[in-house]
Amino acid sequence: MTPLKKIAAAFLATQLALGAGAALADEDMASRLAAVLGEERAALAVVPDARMAQLTSLPPASERGIPTEPVVIYDTDFLDALPVASGDEQWQCLAEALYFEARGESVRGQFAVGEVILNRVDSAAYPRSLCGVVTQGTGRKHACQFSYNCDGNANVIREQDAWERVGKIAAILLDGTSRDLTGGATHFHTNAVSPSWSRRFTKTATIGAHLFYREPVRTASN
Repeated sequence: MTPLKKIAAAFLATQLALGAGAALADEDMASRLAAVLGEERAALAVVPDARMAQLTSLPPASERGIPTEPVVIYDTDFLDALPVASGDEQWQCLAEALYFEARGESVRGQFAVGEVILNRVDSAAYPRSLCGVVTQGTGRKHACQFSYNCDGNANVIREQDAWERVGKIAAILLDGTSRDLTGGATHFHTNAVSPSWSRRFTKTATIGAHLFYREPVRTASN
């Protein structure tokens, strides 16, 4: 009998033993179960390790059609179906930046602005935290990287629905969803302005009312 057939036979014996348990004394039942389990262990012991790993391991998630990162649909219905998000200080900073910089944009546009902020965090040219990136230059005239921190207006959340949506977007971005909307952009501006740096940087995307740019690669010079 092959090892796999032994396992099947042992399993059947276990079921029969359990079915007859009501008519057996406790000691007799324990003895029979111990014998069956012993046969199962013996049968499993002769199965090669490679075969056992094959029998007990699942294929990678990608081979089973299971997404390996969060699935995102860029519309309000998708966001509204998600539970209200919350998080730590870094989540709060990202959500506030999305609210004050992009709440009037489409969902796609809001994700794109979030990408820029996270791309800056990943760049050695900017602070290494979300809050550091968002508040960079605050308190210095014309030095704010994000204008809402220097426009003289109080940063008050008045639109609850918009706040909940950007909070969900911030949580999704922090969970590690792919950033493929802006081509690695580190800058953006609305189509109502034309900052001088936009003529030097590489334009990577236009989404809604925002234009996105990537800084030129800096090379060392002698």
